This record gives sequence, C-alpha cells and structure tokens, in this order.
Amino acid sequence: MKRSEYLARWVGAGLGVIGGFLLGYFMVRGLGGSAHPGWAIIGLTTLEGLIFAYLGTPYVLGGWRNFNFRLTSTPLPDLLSGLLGVIVGLVIAVLIGFFVRDLPYGYDLSAVLALLLAAQGASVGLTRRAELTSLFFGGTTDRDSHRMPAVLLDTSVIIDGRILDIAKTGFLDMPLIILSSVLHELQMVADSADVTRRRRGRRGLDVLTDMQKEPSINLQVTEDETPPAGDIDAHLVRTAKRKGWAIMTNDFNLNRIARLEGVGVLNLNELAQAMRPVAIPGEEIVVTVAREGKEPGQGVGSLDDGTMVVIQNGRRLLNQTITAVVTSVIQTSAGRMIFAEPAGGETRRSPARVKPHEESA
Repeated sequence: MKRSEYLARWVGAGLGVIGGFLLGYFMVRGLGGSAHPGWAIIGLTTLEGLIFAYLGTPYVLGGWRNFNFRLTSTPLPDLLSGLLGVIVGLVIAVLIGFFVRDLPYGYDLSAVLALLLAAQGASVGLTRRAELTSLFFGGTTDRDSHRMPAVLLDTSVIIDGRILDIAKTGFLDMPLIILSSVLHELQMVADSADVTRRRRGRRGLDVLTDMQKEPSINLQVTEDETPPAGDIDAHLVRTAKRKGWAIMTNDFNLNRIARLEGVGVLNLNELAQAMRPVAIPGEEIVVTVAREGKEPGQGVGSLDDGTMVVIQNGRRLLNQTITAVVTSVIQTSAGRMIFAEPAGGETRRSPARVKPHEESA
C-alpha cells in the first residue's frame, strides 16, 4: 500500500470515529431518558463509524481518482457539452416540478427527478456532442468518429522501447495510458532473479522515465478500477473494451484476443512493416546469398531491414554479394517477401544438368 493511501485511510478512519461519536451523542440526547445506556450507544456508533470509514475510504479514493482522471483527460469541448446537458436537464426538471410539487412527496420527487435528468443530460452531452453540434450548427460528424480517445500500453511495447522514438515525432497525439497493474508487472520483471529479464524490466522503466520527461508526450498512469483477476492480458482487454480505448502491444496473442473482442490494436511490428521501403518488380537490389532455399536451386538472403529475399538459381552463389532483379513481392502475415533473380547474363542461364552416378558408371 502506498504511503499516501495508508495516510488517507487512517484520516478517513479518524473522521469516521468523530462522525460515529457525534451520531451516538445526538441519539442519546434525543432519547432523553436513562433507560438506555448512553455509553453503549455512543461506543457502538463510534465503532461502526471506524469500521465503515476504514473499509470505505479506498472506494471513495478510487471514485475520486476516476472522476479526476475523467475530468483531466476529457477534452474541453466535451466538458462544455456535458455542462450544457446538465443545465438542460435541470431546466426540464424545474418545468416538470411545477406539475408534481402539489402531489404527496412532490418536493422529494422533484429533487430525485432533477438529479436523474441532470445526470442524463450530462451523459447525452458527453457522448453525443458531435451529433448535437452537427444538428444545431451543421457540418459532418465523421471527422472524429474513428479517433481513439486513449491508448493502453502493455509491458511488451514498453520494454521494446520504440514507443519513445515514435511518440517524440508527434504522430501519437492521443493520451498514452499505463495501468498500475502493468506498472507493477514491469516492476516485477525489473526485480527478477534472471539477468535477462531484469535488464529488460529496467529498460522498460527507463523508457517510461524518458517519456515522462518529454513535454510533448501525454503519458498518464492511472489506477485500475477493478483489480486484475488472473491474466493481465485479459484485464487489459476488459479495461480497453469498457473504456472505449485501444491497446498498443507487440504481443501476438494479445493482438489476436483484442481484435476478437472488438478492441482496436496498435502494433509496432505492423507499423515497422508498413514503413519498410517497397521493392518494385524490375528494380535491382544488392543482397548477400546467406543460405539455401527450400526449393531446388534457390538461395535466400535478406536486406538490411530484415526483409527476406528468395533468389531463383541463387544456390550456386552462396556467401556471395550479388545484384539481383526483383521479380515479385508478396505480403504475408509474417512480413514482406521478395522474389528475385541474379542480374546480368546469369539470369537466363540454366544450371547444367548433372548426370546420375549410375548412368556414368
């Protein structure tokens, strides 16, 4: 438990003790007689105040953190739209109150109706701002319909480190959210007994520290609304689906599960694959034939960015750096694959046929 949470819990418990004592004191004064043991009532209400305040303070703090996060992360136009919705809801409640205030419990009913209509007005104002703006002021609502309000970062993309360089460029203008459970998992990796895992975890913490220092990066660490039950990946998917956020990850399984659940996914590997230069058929490339291919006579090499190049009739050129002509490019789920042939006269020269040993015998 953090020190601030520990202090807040005991402060809440102290307020609960005071409130329980005052409640018991006024109850005893209201009874007025000596038939009831006043000290027992005061002691019982004080104990109840202590227990309820101590146990309920975390929920109050969690609700306040959630409210504060929504208040700071919601764009100003949405806040103004929600405020306008609250005002409209209260105006409607006042108009209806003129007809119900003469009924039994009319004022109580008017107060409840005002709260409900104000909450409903705020919800409509926040969620339907674009449509309301289009209705009253014209324009289209398609501009921000596909915009991601925020992106959850998982452990793999933090340890990878490329998110720091990408965020510095300014292409990611949405808030980058890190759940406290993800931060705790990253801390466990950094404290691992395995040297490799410990190095990876510390690299992730260094990346987060550098991101916090960048004023252009909107990095936010928020508490989990519900504690993760079991797998952290499933918790990330549930949180993103409930909030309407996307997930940024390099984990293949998390990528598949999130897409099946209808959650948007940003994959840095897919981004790097899309940013690779496209080879055009007929273009010449320089490649080193590193190994044999699966088919007879094939050689396999790779470009500097890791793109696999399959060279027809390239087996006889093993361990040589050659100029090849691109014949076709195929995009697969594993990445881009280039097919090429050796340039020059060797392109059309067929390999000599070797007679079987039994024929030459």
